[in-house]
Amino acid sequence: MPTPLTDIPVHPITGFLGSGKSSLIRHLIEHKPEGERWAVLINEFGRVGIDQALVAGRDDVVVRALPGGCLCCQLATVLQAALVELLRRERPDRLIIEPSGLGHPAGLLDLLQGEAFAGVLALREVVAVLDPRRLEDPRALAQATFRDQLALADGIALTMTDLVSASGLDAARDWLADELPGDPWVEEAPHGRLPIARVLGSGRHRDRRGAGQPAAHRALTGRPGPWLDLEAEAPRPGHPVFLRGEALGQVSLGWRWHPDEAFDRGALLDCLDGLAGELRLKGVFRTGAGWMAVNRVHGHETPTPSEWRRDSRLEVIGPAETLPDPRALQARLAACLL
Repeated sequence: MPTPLTDIPVHPITGFLGSGKSSLIRHLIEHKPEGERWAVLINEFGRVGIDQALVAGRDDVVVRALPGGCLCCQLATVLQAALVELLRRERPDRLIIEPSGLGHPAGLLDLLQGEAFAGVLALREVVAVLDPRRLEDPRALAQATFRDQLALADGIALTMTDLVSASGLDAARDWLADELPGDPWVEEAPHGRLPIARVLGSGRHRDRRGAGQPAAHRALTGRPGPWLDLEAEAPRPGHPVFLRGEALGQVSLGWRWHPDEAFDRGALLDCLDGLAGELRLKGVFRTGAGWMAVNRVHGHETPTPSEWRRDSRLEVIGPAETLPDPRALQARLAACLL
């Protein structure tokens, strides 16, 4: 009989769309202590499942995706079952959970601290990943989810610091000190490079259950989103699978292409460069020059090599009025295929 699972440290890594959560998790994995087996559960607002491809698994790290909505409301009914299955099958020494950038942490934290996982999981400090430039955006500051992600965190990891002036960083620190309860720690993490000791050596989460879910999330609770088995519908050559999702004021457009299809790298990047700069864009592609990952927040971030070797995938997220026509974009992408 297997040894009972007890007090597995669980580390939620929260943060708004494009804040750099995946980069931070990749950095943690690269510096993982030898001998530890990790499980990473990634929730995505989009339905295609890109972050699973951006965070490559290893023999000692298993990565699971839970796409198709927000786990605190739309996917609440499947989250507990997914966690139980993951823990029983993989028996990890440590668990990392990345909620969707649009996800409100309250429901997740309630589950992790509830009776279902009492004695099994030990909730450690919640880390919120923040691009300091967001604090200069009135639209972000007006979002209850954005503010609550910060308010419910035990620590703030400041990413994109190479794109912010020294005065901008000072202003961000002042805002956090003035606006957040509980005096959370704040540490710079350029390109996601948060010292792993900050996470592994963290204490328990300081419970702040006073913050309930915003009305937009409460309205979706008990109304399951379009969660799906990503392998249920396989793309065929010349016929990519297209998936659309909509909730919480955002729309996602996603595609998957057959593994045998490859893109012309230059033509593909030109096509993606033509999309509006404010759109959240992420993807992994097989090209004639090898596999590459694209992860764009504000414009034209440089693509990087990818270890993913399955199918090409693309997700475009933004308010409905900012998105391109999906049929026209799919045709432009088809023209980039070799």
